[in-house]
Amino acid sequence: MAQGKPRGKPKGGPRTKAKGGPKALREDLLARMAEYSDAESLNDNVITPFISALEAVCADRGYVLNIYGEGSNLVVSSPDDASVIFQLVEDYFSAQEDGEEED
Repeated sequence: MAQGKPRGKPKGGPRTKAKGGPKALREDLLARMAEYSDAESLNDNVITPFISALEAVCADRGYVLNIYGEGSNLVVSSPDDASVIFQLVEDYFSAQEDGEEED
């Protein structure tokens, strides 16, 4: 997972944009995803490395990364808020299940 806290001062500060910006990153991810025709290779070659990088950044900054299901719900929070957010999501999914059982 995380390789530890980054050392030194970040170059360029928070306003520096990566080469091409967010649209270029999105297009790059879409192109990479299009290269893989099955879920296993997509997961191995794009999704897992991306999530691993996201986990490392969050851990280095002291954030908690919470990924839930039913579409996609991604929450990056402080460790103090993580358990409250987890409980909210669990309560939501439980209420959804209870509603399905009544139908």
